Parts: sequence; C-alpha cells; structure tokens
Amino acid sequence: MTQFALIIRHQTRPGLRHDVREIWEAHMAPAVDANPGHLAYFYCFDAHDPDAISAFQVYESIESSRRFLETEAYAGYLREVEPLLSGPPHVTALTPVWVKQT
Repeated sequence: MTQFALIIRHQTRPGLRHDVREIWEAHMAPAVDANPGHLAYFYCFDAHDPDAISAFQVYESIESSRRFLETEAYAGYLREVEPLLSGPPHVTALTPVWVKQT
C-alpha cells in the first residue's frame, strides 16, 4: 500500500480559532491518537493569519483516510465546527515519495 497525505487549511470566522481548536481537541485529538491508520498528524496555527488553521496528516493508505471520515468522532467534529468556519476547507491530497524517519 502507498501512504497518503493531506494538507487541510481551515479559515475560521474572525476571532474563533481558539474555539475551533477546543472542538478539535475534544473530538479529533483522541480519535486521531487512537487511529492506527494515522501515521502522523500535525495541527498547526498559521503564524501570520490569526484565523487560519492547517493540518498535515499522513495515513497508511487512502482507504484508511476514507474509513476515518466515516467515524462518529469525525461526524461530531463536523457538526460542531462547521458554524465556526468561514467556508469549506482547502484540501490538498499528496502521495509521499520520501520521508525522514526519526
């Protein structure tokens, strides 16, 4: 299987980035931590835009990413977070071709 990676950029409504983070921490952090299909996950605040969040994720396969999107944790996260976002995320799908392992 080929690993699969995503960069997801969210733009929150003005001043709501920390509220979005609280929802992410309640739903997604435990779900990602427990998901063996996630090989890496970075949840990041943009250093220059106070209303932007980016997540970089590496999955063991595209199938494992699709399975994660079907979980109740992800559905609950979406229900709570969507009203705080200015629109849908910008998603970039990637195929890793070289990875530094530590």
